Amino acid sequence: MNTGETARLRIIVTGRVQGVFFRHATAEQARAMGVTGWVRNLDDGSVEIIGEGKRRNLAALLGWARKGPPHARVDGVRAEWEQGRHEFTHFQVR
Repeated sequence: MNTGETARLRIIVTGRVQGVFFRHATAEQARAMGVTGWVRNLDDGSVEIIGEGKRRNLAALLGWARKGPPHARVDGVRAEWEQGRHEFTHFQVR
């Protein structure tokens, strides 16, 4: 896959990632990187991120998600790459 082509990335982040502004910080990062999609809390205490954009920008978002915002504690990150679907026009917090 070319680093400049549109890709889709699903990220699941576990640890202390709810109640620490993880979703809002993710949205800020994604928007700054030109990534579209969404972020939401899951019932099991993890955070799910679906992003679309240039593969290099998604890789940068993934790198950021491995650390998260200052008050988060990231214990694990799962990432699944797919072909872009051009499904989103912006990045939102759900």
